[in-house]
Amino acid sequence: MGLIARISGPVVQASNMLGSKLYDVARVGEEKLVGEIIRLTGDLATIQVYENTEGLTPGEPVYLTNAPLSVELGPGLMRQIFDGIQRPLPVIREVSGDFIARGIEISGLDHKKLWDFAPSLKVGDKVVGGDILGEIPETPTVDFKLMVPPNIQGKLEFIAQRGDYTVDDLSATVVTPTGDKVDLQFYHRWPVRQPRPYHQRLPSNIPLITGQRIFDTIAPIAKGGTGAIPGGFGTGKTVSQHQLAKWSDAKIVVYVGCGERGNEMTDVLREFPKLVDPYTGGPLMDRTVLIANTSNMPVAAREASVYTGITLAEFFRDMGYDVAMMADSTSRWAEAMREISGRLEEMPGEESFPAYLASRIAEYYERAGRVLTIGSKPREASITVVGAVSPPGGDFSEPVTQNTLRIVKVFWALSKDLASRRHFPAIDYLLSYTLYWSALEDYYSKNVSPEFPGLRAKTLALLQKDKELQDIVALVGPDALPPSEKIILETARMLKEDFLQQNAFHETDSFCSLEKQYLMLKTILRFHEKAQDLYKRGAIVSDIFEHELVVRIARMKYIERSEIETSLNELMKEIDGLTIQAFGVED
Repeated sequence: MGLIARISGPVVQASNMLGSKLYDVARVGEEKLVGEIIRLTGDLATIQVYENTEGLTPGEPVYLTNAPLSVELGPGLMRQIFDGIQRPLPVIREVSGDFIARGIEISGLDHKKLWDFAPSLKVGDKVVGGDILGEIPETPTVDFKLMVPPNIQGKLEFIAQRGDYTVDDLSATVVTPTGDKVDLQFYHRWPVRQPRPYHQRLPSNIPLITGQRIFDTIAPIAKGGTGAIPGGFGTGKTVSQHQLAKWSDAKIVVYVGCGERGNEMTDVLREFPKLVDPYTGGPLMDRTVLIANTSNMPVAAREASVYTGITLAEFFRDMGYDVAMMADSTSRWAEAMREISGRLEEMPGEESFPAYLASRIAEYYERAGRVLTIGSKPREASITVVGAVSPPGGDFSEPVTQNTLRIVKVFWALSKDLASRRHFPAIDYLLSYTLYWSALEDYYSKNVSPEFPGLRAKTLALLQKDKELQDIVALVGPDALPPSEKIILETARMLKEDFLQQNAFHETDSFCSLEKQYLMLKTILRFHEKAQDLYKRGAIVSDIFEHELVVRIARMKYIERSEIETSLNELMKEIDGLTIQAFGVED
């Protein structure tokens, strides 16, 4: 047992701590607040405390646990809402009311609930870490797969039969090659800072389909990929991440609210239980885990929430599921690192962030990936990580944004200008980019249409040309442009308003399938080609873009998914059938 020697906000220094290890959990003070040892000097240990330290006094005891900060991994994680150190918030509310009592100790899993277990192996079978012992139907959408923990192998001496069990019950006994017997429960613990092992990393050549046109068409992300959404206040980072969490075709969603405003997490908690999963028809919460660490909670717990989230994501990945993890926002985590670093009196780096900021961000994003899991029958699975970044004043040159961009391969830049024009998602389609397109192009050609890559390239070229023409228009006015370039401006306007703009709150437009995206893009570009042809044959540009077909193109985003192919093919036939006589010009 140690003694508190010094207190500086969330950082506590304790003496008489010989024998303790770096990153072990310590219980601080009479109330046994949860903390983590982050520095050792002789018998002095520096502890970052994950709870409010007000009222602590020097001389109070510090208790060693001799264990690192870990999470409980077992059935009961789905539909749950945790704080940054995996304490279930609904249970905390029952115990301590609307505010989290200090030092409260609650297990991450319900140790009393019975789960219906069906074994898939038998006594005498050889097992290695990652092998599936059996399944538990955790929700109507997700089957929990009970796995042999990593680093354990041997022969099954006992396995639980079909029946109802708590997580504390014995699930199996493994006899190791050395003759030792290892009893396994229905859950195990895993240190959050230690990445879970996998067999092999696979290429990221399958897209994470999000149903958002700007993401899927302009800057797609691969399953197992990494992406960042930087943007200033009010540009739509949180709503963009909500959309990704709601509609992405990942099997599991882990959403971490790291240091964000409480009302934003409240929106998530209210919305998600009501949302219908477009892939299963059930509630979206059936495949979602939420970790809420809001801005009014202790800053040190922000770091724990990020690591807790990625560890839960790795656990579901090991079961063979594709996981999407959203972190909102990594800037708040970086700010917490800066505060802790300042209290530790470390040498500051750029803008007073710690010198190890880049390596910490890299460590986090490196845990994403598409992999073959460990086990005698490896499974393909992935973790896709998307982090929101909140640069002060929307300045993308600040350290957190720049260090994030060095690591991630997809950059979805939010624009204050687009947000002020009520263009949502306010993703800057020219500044944003993806480094996965060369790997994903083949997938789009085979699974959507061989025409898709060409349509995308033409769209990007039109949007780039539009930007150049808009600069000219700002100087000399639109009348100075020749009619052929006015057609480009009008087509680009249709692309921006009728394709890239998407209503997150509209029942039909909130989610757009790849097939619908392809047909919408093809329709707009078909009209562009027709407009060029009609102009060459004598039609006036303004008359072409006042045709009633332009209005119908603008409304195509609201066509139901079941009717989209018929409706848009019919619309394209009408576009092809436009004649010069319709504009009062003789051919």
